[in-house]
Amino acid sequence: MKADIMEGIARKTGIPQLADLLAHHLSGSELNSLLLEVFNKKLQDMTPARLLKLYQANRFVHPADSDMIDLLTLELRSLQFLRDHHFQPIELSPAAQLGTCSVVAPADQHKIISATRNTEIMADATNALALYIADLKKSGNKEGLLRFCTTHRHIRTQEFKAKGHTPHFKIGCLVSSGRDTGSYQFECTSLLEHLLTLDNLLRTVFDITSTRFKIQSRLGYDNPDSLLEKVTAWLKTNSRLNIITEEAPVPNNYYKGLQFKMIVQIKGEEREMADGGFVDWTQQLLENKKERLLISGFGLELLHKFGSGSL
Repeated sequence: MKADIMEGIARKTGIPQLADLLAHHLSGSELNSLLLEVFNKKLQDMTPARLLKLYQANRFVHPADSDMIDLLTLELRSLQFLRDHHFQPIELSPAAQLGTCSVVAPADQHKIISATRNTEIMADATNALALYIADLKKSGNKEGLLRFCTTHRHIRTQEFKAKGHTPHFKIGCLVSSGRDTGSYQFECTSLLEHLLTLDNLLRTVFDITSTRFKIQSRLGYDNPDSLLEKVTAWLKTNSRLNIITEEAPVPNNYYKGLQFKMIVQIKGEEREMADGGFVDWTQQLLENKKERLLISGFGLELLHKFGSGSL
């Protein structure tokens, strides 16, 4: 929150460091009860006319401008395709556990709409799937290689200037979870599976005919150069994908060891339509350095807009 806003609150209430007081001296249930009562009192004086004005000014609550039936059709076809390629579809909640993104990844909680009852509005389905996987493993319900996919409407507070981006948007994603068995076996096989699946998905469902993948080295592994060399050699030996590597990528501490970007050609222009990489979220959640997790996401709604000619 902006410093000047916090200073204004301190002057009005006469309580300096109010945020720290509420965060560190109240239990979760006490803070939740307080916020619920505050919202209840704020709304007691709300008029319908004022409600409409607030709605008109709120960029987060307006409907999407996509053709709903066409988008749902593409969504269903995508999920069916991913299911047929060994990724189990999961219908996630519209809410996520508070801290789902910012606790395990370098994501600012200010970019996420936090809510009461220990929740936040879904900002990244791959983080929610990581929690789901960690819960399955912690409960002893699942072991071995796990593959899941989903589509979800996300909402984030930062403003994007890129063409076609909106405060809320529908994405598709897939995740693979396993254990380190040595020689980068999980990294090689799971990344090849993700890239082939994404390539075939965009060609089959979205009629994309020109694709390439950019592989980028990231910190987070003991020897990221060795990982990059082993994985890229595996990809080129076992597929006909158009693979390039970036020798000096910009710093990024979100992904660990390796990140990829999928670049497609639409109407004569190249656009990034998918990205992903290895993350350490299940390692953190399960406190086990042997855990491995690969995530991928693609711009389902953006692809629909470009394909329909609305962009």
